[in-house]
Amino acid sequence: MKLKVLVGSGDRIMSLTLPFLVVGVAANILWPGVFALGFGQGGLIAAIVLLVVGVPVWLTGVGQVLVNVPKKRLITTGPFAVLLHPMYTSVALLVFPGIGLLFDSWVGAALGVALYVSSKIFAPREDQILRKYFPAEYPAYRKRVLIPWL
Repeated sequence: MKLKVLVGSGDRIMSLTLPFLVVGVAANILWPGVFALGFGQGGLIAAIVLLVVGVPVWLTGVGQVLVNVPKKRLITTGPFAVLLHPMYTSVALLVFPGIGLLFDSWVGAALGVALYVSSKIFAPREDQILRKYFPAEYPAYRKRVLIPWL
């Protein structure tokens, strides 16, 4: 199995997101006061909630991809039954913002937005490939996904 198949559009998504990550983290280190949220304990609690939900969703998605993609099986269970692209979405909307809250910085939310936008740009290519390889199953799967718009 080629690594490119497992990665999907992840390399393109990360190539668009990585500059934001590098600049955001560097700026946050250099000028932490500019990026501070000041949410205190509430921010910490929100961070824990986001990470407790987001990290398992992401890890489950990764595991499912590693097991099913080499076997050329369409993944329709677990987080994939809830979201079309659960790995991108969970990191963008839960993990990055959660890390930002954990470190009292709005950079996490900004990185989440950058990742989400880049996934919206590049993930449709994955959809086209899945339609090609699973012409009957993929459209049926898309109709069953609980939250298809994320």
